[in-house]
Amino acid sequence: MFRAEHGRAVAVLTRVFGDLDVAEDAVQEAFAAATEKWPAAGLPPSPAGWIITTARNRAIDRLRREASRADKQAQAALLHAQDEPVEEGAVRDDRLRLIFTCCHPALALNVRVALTLRLLGGLTTTEIARAFLVPEPTMAQRIVRAKAKIRAAGIPYRVPYEADLPERVRGVLAVVYLIFNEGYAASSGDELIRTELCQEAIRLGRLLVDLMPDEPEAVGLLALMLLQESRRPARTAADGTLVRLPDQDRALWDRALITEGQDLVRRCLRRGQPGPYQLQAAINAVHSDAATAAETDWGQIVQLYDHQLAIAPSPVVALNRAVAVAEISGPAEGLALVDDLDLGGYYLFHAIRADFLKRLDRAAEAAAAYEAALALTTNTTEQTFLQNSLDAL
Repeated sequence: MFRAEHGRAVAVLTRVFGDLDVAEDAVQEAFAAATEKWPAAGLPPSPAGWIITTARNRAIDRLRREASRADKQAQAALLHAQDEPVEEGAVRDDRLRLIFTCCHPALALNVRVALTLRLLGGLTTTEIARAFLVPEPTMAQRIVRAKAKIRAAGIPYRVPYEADLPERVRGVLAVVYLIFNEGYAASSGDELIRTELCQEAIRLGRLLVDLMPDEPEAVGLLALMLLQESRRPARTAADGTLVRLPDQDRALWDRALITEGQDLVRRCLRRGQPGPYQLQAAINAVHSDAATAAETDWGQIVQLYDHQLAIAPSPVVALNRAVAVAEISGPAEGLALVDDLDLGGYYLFHAIRADFLKRLDRAAEAAAAYEAALALTTNTTEQTFLQNSLDAL
């Protein structure tokens, strides 16, 4: 329930009180109360409504006590709650509203993403740190400083005006995709996939497309998530073990999601305004076009990665391109490309190197690469796959 409703509750309470810290504290208190009451009394008819109502009442009680001590911030929040304005703006959904609000231009992009992931994505600081490939203490500091900057600068928690939406969209798209990524390949835990996060990201993606139908990157992101989600039934075996893309049973792929995703990709292509999400979606569309792994058009995929590197270069994109190149030119060429990248803290870098080295019959080096990958992942499913690969050497 916390995973599902925490973000919504914080978003609603932020709108009610106009204060992020008040909202967060009140929601935490409400969930603490739920752990005491629900085991004995059972789930209320509307658990989400119970959390929001309890949080609102507790916040009002606390603010009244603090307001009586001449706390001006408490007085302002209490006044805001009493007015409780119905905000008519471009964003109708409370969670999406708070994402846009947190993605204020005064905050650095990585801070905007981290803050909104923490508040609305249901992710822990540890999970966010892994998504950013930074140490957990570094990420914790970023989140604390972001909140402090919001307070010090008086950044308002309100729906942006229509004219402000385009400049906020980059951070919003990054937030939604990182939520999806944490669901698609969980950074920790026993399960590879956290379905509820994938579904929440897709829900937000659909809202973004409804909100900004002329924003091609929003359409591209939704297409990308749908095409990746279409493969979920085939990504793990019956015993829960990981199944790599080339080995997946493509009959299990969700054809309805593929059709919808491919239609969105074609919609993007007609616009002729390519961006990173649209190109990633196009790459996934190429995969979904192939009836078998052997029929994959790797040449087209390499061209799409080349285009992506030209407009939005990153070492992770270069790593993925190396995998495609290896399918055309062999593992030796792929390994040469990978070894030029500075991605030593990323477990997939080592896992991909290990696969190339194994295919080149360099077993000792492959084993060392698998061990390096194992040291960098805390997801049990991924650990099992890597350990089995290592044992097979």
